[in-house]
Amino acid sequence: MKTISSRDNPLYKELKQLATSAQARRKAGRTVLDGIHLCEAWLDHRGMPAICAVGETARRNGEVAALLERCEAQRVQCIELPDALFHPLSQVEHGVDILFVIDTPHEQDLPALTESAVLLDNLQDPGNLGSILRSAAAAGIKQVIAGAGTVAAWSPKVLRAGMGSHFLLRIHESVDLEKLLAQTSISVLATSSHARQTIYDLDLTKPVAWLFGHEGQGVSETLLAKATHQVAIPHVGKVESLNVAACAAVCFFEQVRQRLAA
Repeated sequence: MKTISSRDNPLYKELKQLATSAQARRKAGRTVLDGIHLCEAWLDHRGMPAICAVGETARRNGEVAALLERCEAQRVQCIELPDALFHPLSQVEHGVDILFVIDTPHEQDLPALTESAVLLDNLQDPGNLGSILRSAAAAGIKQVIAGAGTVAAWSPKVLRAGMGSHFLLRIHESVDLEKLLAQTSISVLATSSHARQTIYDLDLTKPVAWLFGHEGQGVSETLLAKATHQVAIPHVGKVESLNVAACAAVCFFEQVRQRLAA
């Protein structure tokens, strides 16, 4: 365990850049996992981090000590920071000071869609993306495909909102969705508040690709035209539409309900 006590230390500067700068994360091909839950989930599902950093006080925490032991046993670079130096690295309020640096996962070539998947067209909000990933993983969906312009899936904000669901999914980013839809053989269901057909009208026991769009504009007209069905979620309250993350959760679990009932 190495102790760093100076803000001028090169490794500390690197950690701060990764924690605070999207450009630095893209350039380095790395991202950060902040907090006990994400770090433990990474160890359980994906393996060892490149770097493990802990705060001085947090090192005495039993859960942190257990994670440190697992990392040190595999010769991971582990460092301890005074609490005052750790806190600028973390965006978690009242959290426990542990942080992993990992190489940002990148899926290889996108295979043909043969199982249920989530397609995202220009989704912008990190919280919405993280919530959709979490719901998808809970519903047993394995593949998420984000088009160009969608918020970075492995950013710290999305990772926190996803609560470890990233590690259970195959996430493809910057995909040409128009080209993908032209090649897919499974039904593509695009959500639209203007659609007459609802999710309850369709047979969801077979694989489908769920297509969700921008929080304000929704799915682009080009992609809507290529969808097999445009579907809506009926609601009785006097609101125009649901939040996209709530909409996705309703869709996924209607599919779960139909499959369990089949």
